[in-house]
Amino acid sequence: MRLESLKPAAGSTKNRKRVGRGQGSGRGGTSTRGHKGAQSRSGYSRKAGFEGGQMPLYRRIPKFGFKNNNKVYYKVINLDDLQTLSETKKLKEITPEVLRDNGLAGKKDEIKVLGRGELKAKLTITAHKFSKTAQEAIEKAGGSITVQE
Repeated sequence: MRLESLKPAAGSTKNRKRVGRGQGSGRGGTSTRGHKGAQSRSGYSRKAGFEGGQMPLYRRIPKFGFKNNNKVYYKVINLDDLQTLSETKKLKEITPEVLRDNGLAGKKDEIKVLGRGELKAKLTITAHKFSKTAQEAIEKAGGSITVQE
């Protein structure tokens, strides 16, 4: 076997259909596009979701829902996250800047502390919101909270 004698397996490749190459080719004239209409023209592209003139799905299904532009979305931080952060970084005070620096929140995130997990460390925590259970757990551990506006 030599490199120049390599060929694909018999029947594994096909020649593409060469259309519009004159009447003698058998596919001249309309070039397999039929007569007239948008699909016979050059540059035609079917719209996404087009269903052959039938009312498309995205128009058959009714619109619903509502997007509240005034809703505030909070980045949720739980007590167990704060506990591990204080243990690994030896922190006594946790602020939104500390959470951003450690990858727990984004630059523009509003932060809400929730009460999942257990907090043993005495921490001073600053955030935008606190759940009732989180607030009780922080104060029970001897820490304090500050609500940032």
